Amino acid sequence: MGDGDNGRAVRGWLRGIEVFDGPRPEFALERAPADPLHLFLSWLSDAVADGLRDPHAMTLSTVDEAGDPDARVLILKGVDGSGWQFAGHCFSPKGHQLAVHPRAALTFYWPEHGRQVRLRGAVTPGSAQDNAADFLGRSATARAESLLARQSQYLADPGERDQALAKSLALIEQAPSLVDSAWTLYTLAPAEVEFWQAAESRVHTRLRYERAGDRWERFPLWS
Repeated sequence: MGDGDNGRAVRGWLRGIEVFDGPRPEFALERAPADPLHLFLSWLSDAVADGLRDPHAMTLSTVDEAGDPDARVLILKGVDGSGWQFAGHCFSPKGHQLAVHPRAALTFYWPEHGRQVRLRGAVTPGSAQDNAADFLGRSATARAESLLARQSQYLADPGERDQALAKSLALIEQAPSLVDSAWTLYTLAPAEVEFWQAAESRVHTRLRYERAGDRWERFPLWS
């Protein structure tokens, strides 16, 4: 079978996978709150209440120095009036990218509910106090790995990594209050927040919030 036949077979297989089947939560646009934060917390609460796995997982999208896109899945650290928070090492790829282009996008997806939330906006690093508090809230292993400052570098020998991690863990045990000054709690302050509710008919419901000064404007979108 040639590559073309394989490609057609894969396309047919993908097209046959069922999506958006079964009941979905209601999304009444006329009842959407004025602030997207409240709607987001409502959808997140629904996901938690229904036992969806990793409901606070999200995709962080950035661009590098050449303008090429990059993405990875992180855990939401917090959300309030200032924005949505996530954390990382400032010397990691995402840290370097945000230092050059301090803007990003976040995407949440809860497939069981057929819901998606997309945000775009400016990203700012946290204060030393906030960064330290987030770092110390991590597990000992996570803190020890961060102190190595080797994220995303080539790994030639797993044994070398294990030895370095063991030494770093020993350091954490000796000084449990030790903080990695490069660990950063970032906040994305959205200029746009879009809520997307799937429908089995494929006529999906979409609502975009756009920042207008100190208030939000709401715009229903074609599906």
